[in-house]
Formats: sequence, structure tokens, C-alpha cells
Amino acid sequence: MPPEIPLQTAMELCGVFAGALSGGLAGVRKQFDIFGTLVLAWAAGLGGGMLRDVMIGATPPIGLADWRFIADACLAGVVMYLFHPRLERARRMILVLDAGALALFAVSGTLKALELGIGGVGAVSAGILTGIGGGVLRDLLTAEVPVVLHQRQLYAFPAIIGAVATALLWKAGALTPVTAVAAGAGVFALRVAALRFGLQAPGPWNGVSWGRKSSGKMEP
Repeated sequence: MPPEIPLQTAMELCGVFAGALSGGLAGVRKQFDIFGTLVLAWAAGLGGGMLRDVMIGATPPIGLADWRFIADACLAGVVMYLFHPRLERARRMILVLDAGALALFAVSGTLKALELGIGGVGAVSAGILTGIGGGVLRDLLTAEVPVVLHQRQLYAFPAIIGAVATALLWKAGALTPVTAVAAGAGVFALRVAALRFGLQAPGPWNGVSWGRKSSGKMEP
């Protein structure tokens, strides 16, 4: 019997809220109205999970079928819309929350695919897609180049590591609530370190390689 992770739903709800906050912030910065802000919050919070569900055949997608997740994303959008002057000053906190969403989604997305009998490679792909999908949709809807496609800071790599770690723990029969949280914590720590120290993925041969991009300041 595969291991059960009772924290999975809680992890996904926390991830949806954190991701939706980043979507709401993007809408406020683009001066969208309340509807546009909610759409962005919904896309950022639930987009990755919906893409994952379509890919692994878990229909209807959770972002359309489960009212708890829809309400969670919309609540984050409303909070950001109403309190954005105060939250805008706390943009570093939003970046940290987005890193938390990446971590939670990478682990929970991989876990859901494994529970449905998807193989290791497919489950890892599902986890990565869950982690980065919401951010990609958020950036596309605001006419920005998705952060995952350029080398600003490590974004996809932490999700890959978290998804692979989760799949390996599952295969070894060692996936428990504690080890699942540990895998997510590793993703979170790597993403925050990338933000803090400007760690980058390798660029073109004549571009920037691994190293520091900034002077140690988190950038939105």
C-alpha cells in the first residue's frame, strides 16, 4: 500500500493561498480592477494544479471542482486587492510566500500523480508542472516573460529537486508526513537562497553562469 500523507490537502491549500497572493499582487501592480485581480489570483494559485490534473487525467480539475480551493484563491485575491498598499511594502514577504507555494506544489503535485499510479518520470513532471504552472500563467496574463524561462534566479531547479526527492522517497517506501515536509523545506530553502544571493542557472556560453547576480537583495 502506498504511504498516506494526511497533510496533502492542507499543503495544497496553503500553496494555493500563497500563489494566489503573488497573482493578486501582479494584478494590483498592473492596475487591474477587482475582477482582473481575482482572475490573476485564481490563475496563479490554481493554474499549476489544473494543468497537472489535465495531464494525469484527474478530471474535473481541482481548480474547477473543489470549492475550497476556489474560495482559497479568491480570498487571497481579495486580501491583496483590499490591503495592497500595506502588502506592497511587504513584497519580500510575498516572494517568500511564493517560494513556499513552489515548494508545496512541487511535493503535493508529485504525490497526487504517484497516488494515481503514474510512473516516476510522469509524477516528477506533474510535480514540476504543478510548481511552476501557476507562475507561468500569471506572467503570461500580465504580458511578462515567465520567470521560469529566463535566468533571473533559480525557479524551476528547486521544483525539479523537490519532485525527484518526493518520487524517490515514495519508491523507497520512506515517504511520510515528516519526509514530505522535509522535501518541501529543501525546495523552499533553495528558492529563498536563490532570491537572497541571486543564484542563477547557467546561461549562454557568452552569458552568465552560476554565481551571484545581485548584491544580496531580494528582487520581485
